Amino acid sequence: MGVKDIVSNWIVRNLLAAAALVTVMLLLAIVSLKFITKHDQVLSVPDFTNMQVSEAQALASRSGVRVEVADSVFVRRMAKGAVYRQDPTAGSAVKEGRRVLLVINAVNAKKVTMPNVVGCSMRQAKAEILSRGLRLGNLIYVNDMATNNVLKQQIRGRDVRPGTQIDSETAVDLVVGLSSNDNTTSVPKVIGLKSNPAVDAVHDYSLNVKRMVYDDSVLNYADTLDAVVYRQSPETSDTPTLMGSEMTLYLTVNPERIPKR
Repeated sequence: MGVKDIVSNWIVRNLLAAAALVTVMLLLAIVSLKFITKHDQVLSVPDFTNMQVSEAQALASRSGVRVEVADSVFVRRMAKGAVYRQDPTAGSAVKEGRRVLLVINAVNAKKVTMPNVVGCSMRQAKAEILSRGLRLGNLIYVNDMATNNVLKQQIRGRDVRPGTQIDSETAVDLVVGLSSNDNTTSVPKVIGLKSNPAVDAVHDYSLNVKRMVYDDSVLNYADTLDAVVYRQSPETSDTPTLMGSEMTLYLTVNPERIPKR
């Protein structure tokens, strides 16, 4: 049987036609799949941090992604309703239409209960305050027989009773004792530390932070958390320094200014 006879056979013709049809359908499916999923076409996720939700939605629409508020936190030093965090992060490569989850700063502060730290050591009081979602403010030293014994707990100069409902992230000042026999400390080295650990270290040495000076590389609240101390005043010293003295910290996110540790 020759090739002509084989091709003219109806069974063979049907098989060839079916094979051709399957091939065409596969090709169409591949092309359609690439079109539907936009194969190899990716977008860069914009940075939504510090934007209001309406602003984030407008930018997302222009950028080919979707945004959705997934959760909220309360950060006192950040604009209410502003985007605090996002997932995926800014710059991530995603496909068009990808959903970006936003965590925003709550409009209303979360309420927490003020603990009783009077009679505690300064370090114990600090740990308790932080565990309640509050911040340690200033250490106010007064003459007393026991150094670093907490005598009063205050907010903006007023005594605050234990059990009082206050906003989270509120700074609590501690009035602490200072004995004439134990009233000095040394100046710690906080260069190379991020802002929060640096402030913690200053407090641990019974000193206060007078100012935190951010350079022009720090553009938003997220940057302030990542900023690193590149200079401090006074500088590190073992010379006795009166407890309650103040330090000024200079911070940056500029890699060229960040010291190598």
